[in-house]
Amino acid sequence: MTISTTKKLLGATVAAGVVFALAGCGQAPTDESEGGSAPVDSDFKPCLISDAGGWNDKSFNQSAKEGMDSAADELGIKPLEFESANDNDYAPNLETAVSEGCSLIVSVGFKLSAATVESALANPEIDYAIIDDWADNDFDGTTDAPNIKPLVFDTAQAAYLGGYAAAAWSAEAGVNKVGTFGGMQIPSVAVFMDGYQLGVEKYNEDKSADVQVFGWDAATQKGSFTGGFDANDTAKQTAQGVLDQGVDVILPVGGPVYQSAAAAINDSGKDTLMLGVDSDLAVADPSVADITLVSIMKAIDVAVRDATLAAAAGEFDPEPYIGTLENEGVKLSGFGDFEADLPEGLMDELSALQEQIISGDITVESENSPTR
Repeated sequence: MTISTTKKLLGATVAAGVVFALAGCGQAPTDESEGGSAPVDSDFKPCLISDAGGWNDKSFNQSAKEGMDSAADELGIKPLEFESANDNDYAPNLETAVSEGCSLIVSVGFKLSAATVESALANPEIDYAIIDDWADNDFDGTTDAPNIKPLVFDTAQAAYLGGYAAAAWSAEAGVNKVGTFGGMQIPSVAVFMDGYQLGVEKYNEDKSADVQVFGWDAATQKGSFTGGFDANDTAKQTAQGVLDQGVDVILPVGGPVYQSAAAAINDSGKDTLMLGVDSDLAVADPSVADITLVSIMKAIDVAVRDATLAAAAGEFDPEPYIGTLENEGVKLSGFGDFEADLPEGLMDELSALQEQIISGDITVESENSPTR
């Protein structure tokens, strides 16, 4: 059960007794920087620019900041971190980073792509990295500036496992309906939704079940989106529209929009659960741990940390990093308190599926995946 790749886009943790992988292309993220014992440039100044949503989004911005802060602590330096309140802040923040003498500038998110490319072309002596984007705005298959390192994640692989788990949970309850919605319809959001649907379809195939997915159709690439990454009334109404279909598991994709999904779930008075994205949501925000079944995670923090340490050692490499299950750049979190209530055999099934994805026996194809 696959979806054809049509766009020109390049692109195990032990939890609850089962090994799930984190992910990447080339070398995996490690606890040691690629620079090893190479000397660090004493003038090195790393800088980070957020997408809208802020550093406390419990998602990709926060994870990127944690990675930058970890590297800076190890290097004994202080990074410059610029928070973007909206799209109009991207270019000015990049200009400020350049004027402040930044050696490495990391942009967080697809929406910063155009401004990052412009800045990188104008400042070839500065190293750049961008999360969740190839910086390929002319779609010719190559990054638009030679000094930009894409940090992208094939999240569909981990979302496949999440979709399978969601379907199993819903089928066990006799509901057989799961849902999803996103913030903006961009590849780094839709890739979660593609993988999620494919995982549900795999469960149906394996179990002769009929779990339905609401809020997304991978074949048509149409679904429910809020239009942004804010936890606001629009996001809550979007979540409610999916919940109204009778789903008992929902996947909100897009930083703080999970807060709106949680509010809608709490207002409903039903036993609906949700899945987290990017970070382990039950840990990042304990207030929603009681309704978070599992999270589909990306090792953004590790990718940012490794890129920063390599640049500090003079070993910056613009070769794209792609996070996958195999190289531990994406993963499924543990199930926490829900583990005891999971359908019998589910953990073993998820482990087997993961191994089949890693071996290539199962190919999780999404036209939003950062792979060729």
